[in-house]
Amino acid sequence: MKLKFIAFLLFPLIGFSQQKNTATIDSIKPSNIFMLGEVIITNHQNKDTLNRVTSKKMESQNKTEVSKALNMLPGVSLTASGPRNESMVSVRGFDLRQVPVYMDGIPVYVPYDGYVDLARFTTFDLAAVDVSKGFSSVLYGPNSLGGAINLVSRKPLKKLEYDGSLGMINENGYQGNINIGAKLNKFYVQGGFSYLDRNSTRMSSNFIPTANENGGQRDNSYRTDQKISFKIGWTPTEKSEYAIGYINQQGEKGNPVYTGNDPLNTLLLKPRFWQWPNWDKESFYFISNSSFDDKNSFKTRLYFDRFKNTLDSYDDASYSTQTKPYAFESIYNDYTFGGNLEYNTKFIPKNDLKLAFHFKEDVHRENNLREPVRHFVDNTVLVGIEDVYKVNSKFTVIPGVSYNIRKNIEAEDYNSTTKVISDYPSAEASDAFNAQIGLFYQLNETQKLGATVSQKTRFATIKDRYSYRMGTAIPNPDLKPEKATNYEVNYTANIFDKITFQTALFYSELSDAILSVSNVEPGKSQMQNFGKAEYKGIEAQLNYPILENLSFNVNYTYIERKNITNPTIHFTDVPNTKVMGTLEYSPIKILRLIANSEFNSSRFSTSYGVRVPDYTLLNFYASGKITKNFSVDAGLNNIFDKNYSLVEGYPEEGRNFFVTLRFFSSN
Repeated sequence: MKLKFIAFLLFPLIGFSQQKNTATIDSIKPSNIFMLGEVIITNHQNKDTLNRVTSKKMESQNKTEVSKALNMLPGVSLTASGPRNESMVSVRGFDLRQVPVYMDGIPVYVPYDGYVDLARFTTFDLAAVDVSKGFSSVLYGPNSLGGAINLVSRKPLKKLEYDGSLGMINENGYQGNINIGAKLNKFYVQGGFSYLDRNSTRMSSNFIPTANENGGQRDNSYRTDQKISFKIGWTPTEKSEYAIGYINQQGEKGNPVYTGNDPLNTLLLKPRFWQWPNWDKESFYFISNSSFDDKNSFKTRLYFDRFKNTLDSYDDASYSTQTKPYAFESIYNDYTFGGNLEYNTKFIPKNDLKLAFHFKEDVHRENNLREPVRHFVDNTVLVGIEDVYKVNSKFTVIPGVSYNIRKNIEAEDYNSTTKVISDYPSAEASDAFNAQIGLFYQLNETQKLGATVSQKTRFATIKDRYSYRMGTAIPNPDLKPEKATNYEVNYTANIFDKITFQTALFYSELSDAILSVSNVEPGKSQMQNFGKAEYKGIEAQLNYPILENLSFNVNYTYIERKNITNPTIHFTDVPNTKVMGTLEYSPIKILRLIANSEFNSSRFSTSYGVRVPDYTLLNFYASGKITKNFSVDAGLNNIFDKNYSLVEGYPEEGRNFFVTLRFFSSN
C-alpha cells in the first residue's frame, strides 16, 4: 500500500474547519470512514483535522494500539498504569475517566472504574481515531469532562475491496490482519480479523538489573489480542442509512513486576505477581439515520456491550501456585446496554438544531474464586440540545446544553469474615447541568479564529463510590459529580499557500474534584469531592511541504497543572512539555521514508514527588511498493535504545523493529 503523508491540519474547531488549500492527496480521495459512526457538530467538517489520526497515518508508523496512535496528536500524552500493565492517554491533563472512549459513537469504557486499557484496542480495522478536547459535542453523552475519544470503523466504497498484513515484531512477536468489504447496490458488508501476539518485550541494554528483573526480555510481558468485527448496512436513499455491527475482542496479558527503587512504594518489598488470562469484550450495536426530508432527520444508536476479565495473583515469579494470603483469582462479568436518539432539524433558517436523549445501564458483577457474586447497577440519562447558528458567511455560533442524571439501582457489600452479602445504604440520585458555547470567525480565506467555553461534569464511578481498595479505604456512595469549566482560544493560518500553522491556548478550572482524602479514619482514606485545580497550556502545530516529495510536521504541547486544594500533592503521569517532529521523504514514487522524533519532559510518577526523567526517542520507518497489490514496511523504534519509563519502576521497551508485508486490492 502506498503510504501517503496525512498532514495534521486545522486546530480544534470541533468539526467547524473548512480548510481549502492544505488538503492532502488522501483527504481528496473518497474516504472509507463509516460516517454514521462519527460524532460531529457540523456536517461541513474537514475529515482530516488536527484531532484525527487516519488509518494511513497509523499504518505508516505501525501504530497498532489506539493509545500509541493518539500519542501522535498534540495535547495528548501517552500514559500507563504500570501496576496493572494498562496503556492509556491523557488529553490536556484529563485521564480516561474524564475523557470517555467510544466506538462509532457508542461508549466502550469499563463500567466499574470508567477506564479502558487502550492496548487491548488495536487499530487494524479502524478508519480513524478522533479526539475532542474540552469543547466536545453534547451528542457524545455524559461524563465528557475533558473531551471524548471516538474510534471510527470502516465502510466499503467498492464492489469488492480488501487489505491486510502479515508481520514480525522483533524475533518473537507476530501480527496479522485482513479486512474485506463489499458494496452491493444499496447494501454493504464490512468484516475484519486481526491477531497480535508477543512472547515478551525487549528491555533496553542500558537497564540495570534488579532483584525482580534481570534485563533482556522483560519477564511476564507477554500479550495476545484477537479481534473479529463485522458490519452490514443498508442505504435505501442517499441520506438514510441503517447498520448492524458486532465486535469480539479476546485478550490475555502478563503483568511485569515493579523494578524501581522508591522506598515508599509498597511494591518494592511486596511485588505483585499478576497475570490476566482473559480480557474479553463483546459488542452488538445498531446505528441508523432516517432522513424525512431535506430539513429533518432522526438518528439512533442502540447497543449491548459485555465485558469479562480475570485477574490471577500468584505466590511468586513462577506463576504456578496461589496459596499466600495475597494470592487470589478475581472475576469481573459486566455488561452495559443503552442507546441514544437524536433529532436533527434545519427548519429554522441559518440554524442546524439537534435534540438528543441518552440512556445507559451499567451492570458490574464481581467476585473472587469461591466467593459469592456482588452486583452493582447504575442508570444514567441525558437530555441535550445543540445548535449550529450561521450568523453570516464568516461568523458561526455553536451553543449546547444538557441535563444529566445518574441513579444507583443496586450496590452490594460483602463481609469476607461472615461470608454474608448485604445492601449498601441507598444513595440519592446525582444530577448535573452541562453548557457550552463556541464562537468561530473566518477572518479571511487563509485565517480562522475560534473561542469556546464549556462547563462539563463527570459522575463518580462505581469504584469511586464503593471500593474498599483492598481494605485501605471507606466507601462513599454519596459522591457528587466533579466539574470543569474549559476555556479555549484557537487560531489557524495558511501561510504562502503551503505552510499550515495552528495554535490554541487552553485553561480548565476544576471544582469538586474527586480525590482520595487520607486518614478519614485511622489508617483509612476516602474518596471525596474535595479538590480544586487548574490546568493551562498551549498547543501549536506546523505542517510544511518543503518539496513535492519532502514534507515536515512538528507539534508542540505545554501544560501546567496546579493542585489548588493541596499544592504538596502532585498530579501525575503528564509531562509539562511534549514535542513531536516527523520528516517524510519519497525519493522515488514507490518508496517512502519517515524519520520521527519525540521529546517528553520529566513527569511526576507519584503524588508525593517521585519523577521519571525526560526522554527523547528517534524512530525510522520505510515502505516500498513491490507490486500492484503488495508492499513491504519496516521500521526501527527507539533507535538509540533509550532506557525510559512512563511510570517509575516500569521501564518501556528498548530498541525494537518490525517487518510487515501488506496486501491490498487495486486502487
